[in-house]
Amino acid sequence: MLADKDRIFTNVYGYQPWNLPAAQGRGDWDNTKAILEKGRDAIIEEMKASGLRGRGGAGFPTGLKWSFMPKDPPSDHLGNPKPSFLVINADESEPGSCKDREIIRHDPHKLIEGALIAGFAMGARAAYIYVRGEYIREAETLFAAVDEAYEAGLIGKNACGSGYDFDVFVHRGAGAYICGEETAMIESLEGKKGQPRLKPPFPAGAGLYGCPTTVNNVESIAVAPTIMRRGATWFSSFGRENNFGTKLFQISGHVDKPCVVEEEMGIPFRELIEKHCGGVRGGWDNLLAVIPGGSSVPLVPAAQIMDAQMDFDGLKELGSGLGTAAVIVMDKSTDIVRAISRLSYFYKHESCGQCTPCREGTGWMWRVMERLREGDAQVEEIDMLQQVTKQVEGHTICALGDAAAWPIQGLIRHFRPELERRISENVREAAE
Repeated sequence: MLADKDRIFTNVYGYQPWNLPAAQGRGDWDNTKAILEKGRDAIIEEMKASGLRGRGGAGFPTGLKWSFMPKDPPSDHLGNPKPSFLVINADESEPGSCKDREIIRHDPHKLIEGALIAGFAMGARAAYIYVRGEYIREAETLFAAVDEAYEAGLIGKNACGSGYDFDVFVHRGAGAYICGEETAMIESLEGKKGQPRLKPPFPAGAGLYGCPTTVNNVESIAVAPTIMRRGATWFSSFGRENNFGTKLFQISGHVDKPCVVEEEMGIPFRELIEKHCGGVRGGWDNLLAVIPGGSSVPLVPAAQIMDAQMDFDGLKELGSGLGTAAVIVMDKSTDIVRAISRLSYFYKHESCGQCTPCREGTGWMWRVMERLREGDAQVEEIDMLQQVTKQVEGHTICALGDAAAWPIQGLIRHFRPELERRISENVREAAE
């Protein structure tokens, strides 16, 4: 279990104020100038050595991502060097995920300081924080925190007295899930419809306004100052190879005490739930299944998840994923087919409609799921549905097609007998 002295987010529950004096009392903005004086390359190397992987779901090595930014930015048509940008993804719209919200409303200065350090390391001119439209109070806090940082000279001209100029802009989205995809977010920031772009070019080559851009998750950026202060060796002492560090887990559903908690990567599922959530509602025998990483990853049945290591590799071995570590616990009172059908409706509703497999496939999959929920289908349709998920998965510009397909694949893989039972029951009732 993670000791309190090793927690990065010491105000995740908001017991203390979020403002600058309180944040400085918790160690934020402590001689940030000295971190910047280490130089761009040293910061990136330290982040690489820490083993931090992106906390937004994909798990791409953060330091490596930063290193992709060109040291000599390309020139525009007039021969002037293009500016570089950092875009921070605070469009937290994945069902079950609510960790970035806690950072923004209770520890916003960690994010702002992280933006400065990351932006400096990449040679970025400014950071754009794209906040989910529904996060109204959170956005208010972030706007106020950014104003505080400007007034204190921590960002803006000569940020922290380092001689580096760095601006932070907060941009509120309008509530579209698709804008959480990095290129759709860039399109939205530019004032266009939030639709994913084809890659290449990747954002590091041509992103926001056609300039080199890196898109990172809130948690990935917010942990950077602590890693730089306490060192890569300290951060990588938690977890196991390729799964280092601490992580915010968001546990919801049928547990006695749902919560957001910072824990060591790789903590066993049972220990996570027992220590922080008071156990499963009705006891461990009542556990049916768990969605371990937000709604887009396949569910894992109770028997397999019990002793699973909660990290990227541990959950990948079970045919699922850590995602954002949004753990949705379902006990035996859950109508599992209805639950997955509801997620299918969400992805149908949030598809931007740009790719035919996703535009047509998400609606078709949801309609079949609804019939399976009622048992109003043929047994052969289960295999047809599985086949269609494979035709959607991997055949779209962004990962929304995969996100729509995976929950259904998990249901068929682990709960096919339940689907068949509903069909045969429906046939029997019709015959009577």
